[in-house]
Amino acid sequence: MTYTDPAATPTWAVVVPSVGRPSLQWLLDTLAAQDLGVQAPGPLEVVVVDDRRGDVAPLEPTVPETVAWSVRTVRGHGRGPAAARNRGWRAARRSGAEWIVFLDDDVELPAGWARRLAADLAACGPEIGATQGRIDVPLPAHRRPTDWERNTASLEAADWATADMAYRTVALEAVSGFDERFPRAYREDADLALRVRRAGWNLVRGQRRITHPVRPADDLVSLRVQAGNADDALMRRLHGPGWRAVAEAPPGGFRWHVATCAALGTAAAGAGTALGAAALGHRPAARGALVAAGAGAAAWTWLTARFVALRVAPGPRPGDPEFVPELSRMVRTSVTIPAAAVRHRVRGWWRHRDTGPWPVPVRAVLFDRDGTLVHDVPYNGDPAKVELVPGAAAAVAAVRAAGLAVGVVSNQSGIGRGLLTRAQVDAVNARVAELLGPFGSWQLCPHAPEGNCACRKPRPGMVLAAAEELGVDPSQCVLIGDIGADVEAAQAAGARSVLVATPVTRPEEVAAAPAVAATLLGAVRSVLAGGDGESGGGDGGATSEVPAAETAGVRG
Repeated sequence: MTYTDPAATPTWAVVVPSVGRPSLQWLLDTLAAQDLGVQAPGPLEVVVVDDRRGDVAPLEPTVPETVAWSVRTVRGHGRGPAAARNRGWRAARRSGAEWIVFLDDDVELPAGWARRLAADLAACGPEIGATQGRIDVPLPAHRRPTDWERNTASLEAADWATADMAYRTVALEAVSGFDERFPRAYREDADLALRVRRAGWNLVRGQRRITHPVRPADDLVSLRVQAGNADDALMRRLHGPGWRAVAEAPPGGFRWHVATCAALGTAAAGAGTALGAAALGHRPAARGALVAAGAGAAAWTWLTARFVALRVAPGPRPGDPEFVPELSRMVRTSVTIPAAAVRHRVRGWWRHRDTGPWPVPVRAVLFDRDGTLVHDVPYNGDPAKVELVPGAAAAVAAVRAAGLAVGVVSNQSGIGRGLLTRAQVDAVNARVAELLGPFGSWQLCPHAPEGNCACRKPRPGMVLAAAEELGVDPSQCVLIGDIGADVEAAQAAGARSVLVATPVTRPEEVAAAPAVAATLLGAVRSVLAGGDGESGGGDGGATSEVPAAETAGVRG
């Protein structure tokens, strides 16, 4: 492991995944209001990851011109906070920050937070991989908290919650960041903490504090959060049956939910058997089945009443305006939560029955064509004009020699614009294959940009189609391209990416890319060396250098 000098002032960047909540701007306002100085410098930059799905207007958070740091936004494409945080820290690491500070978009930073953060980071010796902030959840003073308010307040005692968690950049790189198979804000932080510990670092609690208000929620929020049981199944698969102890997670009530479902199943089965036996004239069997049904119904009623009582007892008291609505919520959701919890846990067990460690292995490399494999000749329909970029043959051969599948994904809007025929494009592709060997998948988008199709990069259609044809999961693919649309298509599909910067690559595309290489061969070597496509290797691997823009180019 390589560490910076602990005596130096630690440098840090902020990463905030957001789904567009208004609280994002308030978070940035409280960050901009921090009292900074030589002993407590501000962030090198703030990266906001817009994790909304679909084609949406970009987030435009603002900060005063007087602050020394800037905010930039990159897309997360709605793949969940784990993937969004990975996108953010990989983009932020080119700032040179030693630490990445993860903040949620619904927290507030009290005065003095930045100074305490600087002290927390300075106190971390080389054996410390992460430091956690302390969380304050304001609760009503005039009444007892509701179930949802207590749920939020549990963050105060949570270990390694990324509402405010600072990780060394080298620690994140060592474990390939968050496991993106956790699709929601649940357990992904505990999983990362366990892997960082196993990689040799310690994790500590700092002295800084943040405020995490209770955000509004509808009456069925406690039912929806049962989806986290699928993440518990993934944790068990990754870390073994004792994962709760090592992750310092509370035991939960899943066994009670199983018992409740079993009682309901016994009641339903007994009733059905009794009806069938009665219809056939088997009265003794019918009576026995009715007894079983009654016992199951009684057990279900007791278990459900117990669950309701446990949830209502700490909440608002009779006479409080919130009591009747809360009682209604607790009764309705307590009836349905056990079945939902069991269903999600079984779904998680099945989905992750063969899941292995993170990161998933790379099984396929997808290449953009023009500007990546061959020199970009605008709207080329002439095979004679095909010229490989330097290192293309060696790069593709190296991928094949490693036993990985290869494919091409290429925007060819010249067809939709009427400037090329499909036959001409196929002839050019045939020439590329003649020079580089056969590819397992050729995907091209023939549509013009205004066609609003699902296949044109930066949309994920071609990446998904190539993965399906090659028989791999999109997460096992790396897309190598030369412009931001290639990176965004990979991100949207759940694949990884390496941007090979060329004279037509825009500086903002380089800044937003998770991984950048100076050459195609360097990009392939980084994939083969690191296995994830998100870290550089030798001979032109990852770099932050941006070639001078000589031309706007024709971007598909």
